[in-house]
Parts: sequence; C-alpha cells; structure tokens
Amino acid sequence: MTGDASPEDPFDRLLAEVRGCTLCAAELPLGPRPIVRGRPAARLLIISQAPGTLVHETGLSFNDRSGDRLRQWLGLDRAAFYDEARVAIIGMGFCYPGRDVKSGGDRPPRPECAPLWHPLLRPHFAAVRLTLLVGTFAIRYYLPDRSKFSMTATLLRWRDFLPAYFVLPHPSWRTTAWERDNPWFAADLVPALRRAVTAALA
Repeated sequence: MTGDASPEDPFDRLLAEVRGCTLCAAELPLGPRPIVRGRPAARLLIISQAPGTLVHETGLSFNDRSGDRLRQWLGLDRAAFYDEARVAIIGMGFCYPGRDVKSGGDRPPRPECAPLWHPLLRPHFAAVRLTLLVGTFAIRYYLPDRSKFSMTATLLRWRDFLPAYFVLPHPSWRTTAWERDNPWFAADLVPALRRAVTAALA
C-alpha cells in the first residue's frame, strides 16, 4: 500500500477489513488472500474477474501473462499500471476461486465479494475518471441488461456504455483466437481505449 495516510484513515481501515476477510475460506482451495489495489486519488478503476494462482502467490494484481496483455491493450507500462495513486484494481472476486476441472480454467469469482465490498470501496474512488469492466463477470454485474448477450455482441457496442464504462474481454490466452477473428478490436477499440486511458490519467 502506498501513500501517506494515517492507519486511522477510513479508507485504510476498510482496506484492512477487505484484506482480512475470511468469509469464503472454506470454499477456497488455496485459502483466503483478498487482493485489491488503489488509493483514493486513482483516476483509472479496473474491475476485473478474480486472481489466478500467480496473482495469489505474489499478491500483485494482474502479475501474469493476462496482465501483460491488458497492459499492452491499455498502453501502460508496469510502473504506471501499478501506481496506486493513479490506477485502482478490484476484482469481482478478491481471492483465487480454484480450478474448474471440467472447463480447464478457473472457477467463477466467488459471488459474495462484489455485493459485500464494492459498495463500500467504490465511493472512496471519487477521483476516478474512467472505469474498465474487464471480462464477462464484471460486465454482467455492472451492466445486467447485457447478461443475455454474448461477449462479442456487447463489445461491438462498446461506445454505448461510455462515459460510465469501457468494456473489455478478459485478457487471458483464451481471447487470442477471438481477437484474430475480430480484427475491429485491435483496429478500433484498442486505440480508443488507449486515448481514454491517457486522458483519464492526464
């Protein structure tokens, strides 16, 4: 955690509560390790999915290949991305949810996290100029009207959700083929995303 806030600061007390949460401990194969980043001065808020195993091990959001890809989309280097005074990151789930044997991917984010913690955290990020909804779970939670639509259908309408939200797919390896089949993403959406991020952080 960065910044000069006192331990008695309400935001720091809230962060301590979040990071000490054990609500879902019995359901988490690696145990609880809630991960959240950001200071109230942050201008960019990234609402993502849930930590993977490497993020769980290191305690650093998007500290994996999906993070490399997300930073490439945003046009940010690691120093800017991890500057908590500029960028805040909260997940739909704050802890690693475990492996889904059937799909080969991770389980969905735990459903308890967002309803419990997001309403308490987000008011502290009053300086945010741009909010990114990264992945299906974040999009469906904050844009419930899009729940019946495919990710592609929602992303094709990305302009409709501005200025409140910028919607993005989850930057995992599974998106590689999707990007190749949808060249408009790199040609149109990514340049607009980088401009929006630059403006938000200016």
